[in-house]
Amino acid sequence: MSHTIKDQKKLSTRVSKIQGQVTGLKKMLEQDHECLDVLQQIAAIRGAVNGLMREVIKGHLLEHVVLEENAEQREKDMEVVLKVLDSYIK
Repeated sequence: MSHTIKDQKKLSTRVSKIQGQVTGLKKMLEQDHECLDVLQQIAAIRGAVNGLMREVIKGHLLEHVVLEENAEQREKDMEVVLKVLDSYIK
């Protein structure tokens, strides 16, 4: 079973919170809010997305790298993580 399926409820809860934060940001932009408030909301969203990414990467590393017995498969799975990190960090 994939770790994202196993942790579906926890990950889905995080996504719902992010959706709420984005909805709040949209409302802030439609209304007259101070730049500082908008920036703080953006920072909060970014932190929430980073936390979600961390949880999914952690699950992937545990399931597909640490616990994987086949060295060749472990290396392939690690390459997947590195590609994702490269695109995320850009």
